[in-house]
Formats: sequence, C-alpha cells, structure tokens
Amino acid sequence: MENKNINHFNYLTVNEKDREWGMFLTTCGYQSIPPSKVNPFLSIHPSVYGFNTKRGRVLDEFQLLFIVNGAGSFESTHYQHTQISAGSIILLFPGEWHTYSYSAETGWDEYWVGFDGLNVRNMMKNSFFSLSNPVFKIGIDDEFISFYKSIIEYAEQEATGYQQVASSIVRHMLGLLYFKNQNSLFSDREVVEKINQARIIIRDNINNHISPAEVAERLGLGYSWFRKAFKKYAGISPAQFQLQIRLQRAKELLLNTNLSVSEIAYELTFDTPGQFSTFFRQKANMTPKEFRNTGRLKMGVEAELTGEDTVGSVE
Repeated sequence: MENKNINHFNYLTVNEKDREWGMFLTTCGYQSIPPSKVNPFLSIHPSVYGFNTKRGRVLDEFQLLFIVNGAGSFESTHYQHTQISAGSIILLFPGEWHTYSYSAETGWDEYWVGFDGLNVRNMMKNSFFSLSNPVFKIGIDDEFISFYKSIIEYAEQEATGYQQVASSIVRHMLGLLYFKNQNSLFSDREVVEKINQARIIIRDNINNHISPAEVAERLGLGYSWFRKAFKKYAGISPAQFQLQIRLQRAKELLLNTNLSVSEIAYELTFDTPGQFSTFFRQKANMTPKEFRNTGRLKMGVEAELTGEDTVGSVE
C-alpha cells in the first residue's frame, strides 16, 4: 500500500447546510495495523480501535470499512461470525451491534468513512442495503481506494463545501456497491445476455408494434419465464420497459420536431391519436400539447439567453 504505516483519522463537523444536503460525513480515515502476537479479541486495543473488540459496539451513524490488506473477522446481530479477507467492504449500520478485528498473523490495512443523513436513511429504509448482508467482496479495487483518498483529502482541507463533495463521493460508492451486488446475483451470463438482447430488440422496434411476447418468441424463450427474469434483472416488466422507451421517444418528438400529435401517435404505432393522448397524460401528467407548449416555452427562454433558434410551434 502507498500509505503503509501512515495513519489518518478525522472527526468532521456538520452544519445546517450540510444536513440540508441530505447526506453528511462524520469521520474518515486510514489505518495500517501490523501483525501482532496478541489476540485482538482478548484486549481492548484503545490505540487501534477505541472499542473493546470482545464486547463489540453500537454506532449512531453508518460506516463503510474497506479492508485492503491482511485478514480478520466480522460479526453483527444480523450477520454471523465470518472471516474477512482483503478486498472486503463492510457496511456498518446505526443501532446495530457489531464487532470486527484483524488477524494477529496478518494484521490489516483499512479505510473507513462515517456518514448519515436523510437521503441515506431513506436509502436503507427502501431496502437498497440490508442488515443481513453487510459484507461486499469487491476485491482490491483501485477505484474505491481513490475514493477514500479523495474523501480524506477533502476532509483535511475543510474548505467551504467539502461536506457536499465528499458526501457525494460516498453516495457514488454506495451506488457502485449496489450495482456490483445486484449484478453478482445473476451468475447465469446467458440469462443476462438474453435480457440485454431483449432490450435491444425493444429499442430497435420502438416504431413497430411488437409485443413483449413476440420479443420472447424471437429469443426462443417462454413468455412467463422471460417476463419474470426480465423484471428481476431490470426492476420493471418488459411491457413497462417498452412503455417507458415509447414515452421518452414521444417527448423527444414533441419537443424537437414539427410532427403533429396525430403523426407522432401513428409513428409510435398507437391505434388512434386519442389512445396516444390518454397514454401520455397518464404517464406525464399532462397532454402532449401541454407538454410541447411548456417545453417550447422553456426552450424559447433559453434560446433568448443563448441566441439560438428553436423549432417552430405546431398546433
């Protein structure tokens, strides 16, 4: 490690603006713990952790702990005692008893960042992460190491606005962890490939009337299985995916072309302009004409500021 034997530790202050941002940092740092003949679970080690590893502790914040070298163990109320190896990230939850420690034979190097706020509380409340799955084995990821280093650098400078940029880095890290974890659940690459092919077919046939059942048939799949697999991987059904793509295309045509509402309806293979208008109003909470007029008005204001021309209005 580049930072070997160089330890950093920061307690961070939080003001009202930081809280209004929705996420703020409370602590961050790096620590290199060398191998030791002493069993870390049999002593308090205040200079290493500041808590008795045998009794454990409970935090009132979230923390992301990244083990980048060595090995050890971790345990919490909802997660049984397990061995931790280099390349593991542990997500610690507020109010959750836990304990962890390095192996006496190897020691370990760790980065950590503590954080809290309304946005992250809502993230956890909506089950993006769970108490029963707090350990992520991502490997020795240089990208994550650079994130921690950037956070420590911003924290040490304490320049105005550092909380906003540093907490945004943590939010990005959480997003990447969620992404990696979700994709690790789909070990069958053939299934993932089929779903990706389905999305390509739907996008390529946005102006053609092709049903999700026909997409499944093209791929040689049973529709029931295809729909279930697609929704599990993409988070929405293939029919909803198709509707969202058509809505995005409709908005693009309304704002950037002179096609009438009727012409757009038929281009997107709706049976009637009325059917298209009903669909658009349900999804966008306004009629196609209202969306076009509102968007063109905003574009007109921006054009005045930039000196650019806009597409002419069409009734």
